[in-house]
Amino acid sequence: MSSVASAADLPMKAPRAAPVPLYNWSGCYVGGNAGGAWNRMDTTRVLIDTAPPTATLDDFGRENDSGFMGGAQVGCDFQTTNLVFGVESQFEFGSVKGSHSIPAFPAFTEANNLQQLYLLTGRIGYLWTPQLLGYVKVGAAFQTNKNSVFSPGGALVESAKFTDPGITAGIGLEYMFVPNWSVFAEANYVWTDDDSAAHDYKSPAGVPLEVLNDRPRIISAMVGVNYKFHWEGPAVAGY
Repeated sequence: MSSVASAADLPMKAPRAAPVPLYNWSGCYVGGNAGGAWNRMDTTRVLIDTAPPTATLDDFGRENDSGFMGGAQVGCDFQTTNLVFGVESQFEFGSVKGSHSIPAFPAFTEANNLQQLYLLTGRIGYLWTPQLLGYVKVGAAFQTNKNSVFSPGGALVESAKFTDPGITAGIGLEYMFVPNWSVFAEANYVWTDDDSAAHDYKSPAGVPLEVLNDRPRIISAMVGVNYKFHWEGPAVAGY
């Protein structure tokens, strides 16, 4: 009886608390994304391939294209307190296209198709909570377009496919819903770093016909998911 009474007087041991999830933003990651893009393309004819070539300034008009893009990203981050610094590469593929009547030659039609978009950026983010990162990014961009001109009957007159370098700036949110996995949403703006860049347009047989100056302005919006490979070192439950 004495033993039972002594045992009853012992303090009760509190139940073990559930472990706190640890969120570490330092490390590298890979992932995929999908979304849409919008491309405003202005075109001007600057040279006709006659003998000798003829300089000109003919307005080929403005086109507003839209379509799907998706791809993948890879990057690395470094966290210090509630700041996260990183670098990232994105590779986007799709078909962002449209067409319009050429103002200088209304019976003819021009059509553009943005097919690829590559972004190489640095980013800096702020952790609003241990799981939620808001960030901005800036860097270099490369975009591949195929532009074509069609006759009044719809036959292909000439075309050119070109990849132009540019500059990009973006903003986004990323949420780490469990350690090692995160989702994000972001928007990017891309413009060419040389608005005077011109491209040779050729006939279907490959004969040079004229030179056009193409000036794209691109906005992309996407959502995606990342899997994170953390660097060695302690993870953190907070800041």
